[in-house]
Amino acid sequence: MSTLWQNIHYKMLRSGNKLNLLIGINVIVFLAINVPAVLEHMITSFSRPSTIEFYAFDYLATTAHLPKLLTRFWTPFTYMFMHDGIFHILFNMLWLYWMGQIFEEYLGNKRTIGLYIMGGLSGALLFIACFNLFPAFSQNPTLLAVPVVGASASVMAIVVATATLLPNYTISLILIGPVKLKWLVFVILVIDFLSIVGPNAGGEIAHLGGALFGFIYIKQLQRGHDWITGIANIFKSKSKLKVVYSNTGKNSTEYPRQDEIDRILDKISQTGVDSLSRQEKETLARASKNEK
Repeated sequence: MSTLWQNIHYKMLRSGNKLNLLIGINVIVFLAINVPAVLEHMITSFSRPSTIEFYAFDYLATTAHLPKLLTRFWTPFTYMFMHDGIFHILFNMLWLYWMGQIFEEYLGNKRTIGLYIMGGLSGALLFIACFNLFPAFSQNPTLLAVPVVGASASVMAIVVATATLLPNYTISLILIGPVKLKWLVFVILVIDFLSIVGPNAGGEIAHLGGALFGFIYIKQLQRGHDWITGIANIFKSKSKLKVVYSNTGKNSTEYPRQDEIDRILDKISQTGVDSLSRQEKETLARASKNEK
């Protein structure tokens, strides 16, 4: 048991893999709520609502009801680590792992957590705004009180960011075959939009909010504006020591210039990753390695 815990601890905190950390947090929160809730049901009755689940949703799920949101102001952050059911968390974590690996392959792992959090916050903001501005939602007190949980908005930010960066990247889907990311994401977004009239309107709107942030983030990154790294640098302590390094050799592994990275990212966006020259691929790989 101790070996299992050591392996989990290493993968989450020591391996440097941000996807493992995010997936681990989501799984821990899910188990911390649902394992005691199942035991509670077994002791009391399966027909009675779980007190544990009630308080978990009351204090961790986000809501569009502004009076309650004022007393639960942290929920636009905590909701993105909660899930309503095992299949909910399973599919979200699979998408996060699959698309996150592609994202980190080209941009390194320093942006993953920031994009996850900002995508989740954007999803919550759009959900709250739409439910309070559009009469179809704002004039229905029952809908305003419905909580929203899940990492879907955060995951959509990573999925759309990856598709915006690599629109022609091809993946193989079971029963379908090879599909380019841009078409896969387009279908997902259309389904999310059409599903707004369904029972999970708040969740679908949150998905679109996360997707919008992922798209805008990559477009800004291609213009040389890295919002996430910029925010992270605000909280980074500056060292008083200055290190000067010089290497005039041909095989220098120094970090590539930002304008060169931006040019390569823009080329990928326009013509796909296959259009890169060998030197450009090496430059991008070197940048990714230094970001980790």
